[in-house]
Amino acid sequence: MQFGLGILKLSPSQFWAMTPRELDAAYRANNLFNDFGGPVKRNRLDELMKRFPDRASNK
Repeated sequence: MQFGLGILKLSPSQFWAMTPRELDAAYRANNLFNDFGGPVKRNRLDELMKRFPDRASNK
């Protein structure tokens, strides 16, 4: 409940409507980018920037 209501900021009705599989997917996705919902550490930011570089737009 703490993850769903606190970290994901779901309303109680949204939280209770989720299936266990949906909650697990949200938990795993959150952990890919941020271990505990706090600020991203510099080394993790550098890793993400390498994996997902900004691309110049073709305008």
